[in-house]
Amino acid sequence: MTDSKNVVELEIEDIEGIGPTTARKMKEAGISSVMELATTVPDELASDLGGSKETAAAFIIAAQKLLRDSGVLDNEFTTADVELEKRKALLRCTTGAKVLDELLLGGIETQAITEFYGEFGSGKSQICHTLCVTSQMPVEAGGLDGGVILIDTEGTFRPERVDQIARARGIDSDEILKKIAICKAYNSSHLELIIKSMGKYIDDFKAKMIIIDSIISLHRAEFAGRGTLADRQQRLNGIMHKLVRIAEIYNVAIVITNQVQSTPDTFFGDPTKPAGGNIIGHASTYRIYLRKAGTDRIAKMIDSPYHPYDDVRFTVNEKGIDDTDQDAPKKRSSKEKDSEE
Repeated sequence: MTDSKNVVELEIEDIEGIGPTTARKMKEAGISSVMELATTVPDELASDLGGSKETAAAFIIAAQKLLRDSGVLDNEFTTADVELEKRKALLRCTTGAKVLDELLLGGIETQAITEFYGEFGSGKSQICHTLCVTSQMPVEAGGLDGGVILIDTEGTFRPERVDQIARARGIDSDEILKKIAICKAYNSSHLELIIKSMGKYIDDFKAKMIIIDSIISLHRAEFAGRGTLADRQQRLNGIMHKLVRIAEIYNVAIVITNQVQSTPDTFFGDPTKPAGGNIIGHASTYRIYLRKAGTDRIAKMIDSPYHPYDDVRFTVNEKGIDDTDQDAPKKRSSKEKDSEE
């Protein structure tokens, strides 16, 4: 999608209306490229420049227009047949389990946000560890052939687990570990700052996948009580919309994990709901619910523009995420599903 040569040649000063003083202010705020400006939130840019939101929005639109004119981004309007061909060419990263890849119709997509939510022990962090390995595999082997950025907000990342998964899959673990950039976010403001500067990190680490484990834990801990809910949701909204733009403009796959909350007033069905409300739900392209099923795990497609609403069973072992029966991966029968319910 992107032309690296064109991106390198573009400068912020090339954008109409941006002079040396404005460009200097942007660089002081951490916006050093046209790509970074194109993914910036208008409110943040207005605050950085000390100007109006309308002016900031105009700069962002102008940056996106420059990228389109340079062939870096696709045109705003296109026909559905062209869009279909582009989607067929999208890269998809294997999760490590064939049944889960089938549920996702090929794996984790680039230019999209894939959310996994579930209770503790449901396999969220294990999926993250496995993707750190599989995303680095060659494209022909189901990977993205690029680096990984993992933002750890819960202190659950373990390099020895990645080492074990890589060795079990017959991959050079030393090379895998070298291409995983780990960032431990200690508070919500730190997380927001990291995501604001994500464009620079993507270039520095040549990343093809961004993993955030988990997206809401810091905000959930710091914004307690109903009085802080509106502020928390607005800040989460800014994060999610920034991630949406990053996924599309940088052509990367973004995976987030989410916590759950219980709704005691639910008398029928599963009382477990994803945290973050509609803000995270609307911004996530694909939403998958994970739950424990004995020694295995079950993944259920909850929301997607085109995936079937189905569920599959997988397991966690030394290879990370894996099929329960490697030789003959298959979906559970309706009878098995009914018996578990």
